[in-house]
Amino acid sequence: MPLPSQPLRKLGFLTIGLFDEADPRRGHESTLEIIQLGERLGFDSAWLRHRHLQFGISSPVAVLAAATQRTSRIELGTAVTPLGWENPLRLAEDLATVDILSGGRLNPGVSVGPPTHFDRVKQALYPDTADAEDFGYERVRRLLHLVRGEPASDFKGVEGIEVFSDRVQPHSPGLADRMWYGGGSLRSCQWAGEHGMNLLTSSVVKAEESEDFEQIQLSHIRAFRAAHPSGRSARVSQGLVVIPTDSASPEQHAKYAEYAAKRLPRTATPQGPARLMFAPDLVGTSVEIAERLYAHAGFREVDEVAFALPFTFEHDDYVQILTDLATRLGPALGWHPTTSDA
Repeated sequence: MPLPSQPLRKLGFLTIGLFDEADPRRGHESTLEIIQLGERLGFDSAWLRHRHLQFGISSPVAVLAAATQRTSRIELGTAVTPLGWENPLRLAEDLATVDILSGGRLNPGVSVGPPTHFDRVKQALYPDTADAEDFGYERVRRLLHLVRGEPASDFKGVEGIEVFSDRVQPHSPGLADRMWYGGGSLRSCQWAGEHGMNLLTSSVVKAEESEDFEQIQLSHIRAFRAAHPSGRSARVSQGLVVIPTDSASPEQHAKYAEYAAKRLPRTATPQGPARLMFAPDLVGTSVEIAERLYAHAGFREVDEVAFALPFTFEHDDYVQILTDLATRLGPALGWHPTTSDA
């Protein structure tokens, strides 16, 4: 998207779905209500983060199954499911089931790597196989094969009165084309391209060839497309924390500014042994944010986004932010909302 004259094609949002340990249902209901609001506002997609042993959604696929019954149009995704916690065969069954329930609206995003705090959780997660588990790209490859309908068993047919399939059931034919990889390094983006996936860029990347976040994100997008069979037309969705303030109350405006200010220092230099670079949060009016996005090297390469909602805000804050995204910022970027009747 090099010029403002080229409109943003797809607008989505991402949420972590926080909840109170004493009342987890309220938090999950809030997330479902936010997804329903997103559909009414015309968003193209809603995405859930995946959090284990925290007070965020631990089972986004289950929550999205519920969302399929409360929505009819909006696409539903995970951004992302860490495969180190998953059995690819079982996950493929769950994904296909939810995709069928949604009418073909599921967009599963995945990533690789050892589970967070693996040494502390491995006895509960993999008590007998922890040292043998492969947490690399092979896990994604297995999932892709199974989602595409390749054999999961060397047996199919009738046994007694039961009928068995040799591939994951139900099979959802279009799901494989909607598989996304959450890439934060040059190699992961190249791998996703080589294997025909879509790419979710992140607001957190590895500082490998540069310490400039925008240039790193740009290099990731270009490396992905250079490796992808579809080249320049390969799908990439950009992810940044974006907080428009057009209709915010003075109290909300102050909260948002304080939130961004506290997080800003970590964006100046690479953080930790992994040398992670964090994108600054974009806070301001929609006109101000649009100007910053059009100057952003990563944004100029894409025509779809999934802006992340801040993790620690209240339900009413999310309503205000989503409403401004759909009615102010989206149109400022040339985007037009989609309705259920469209």
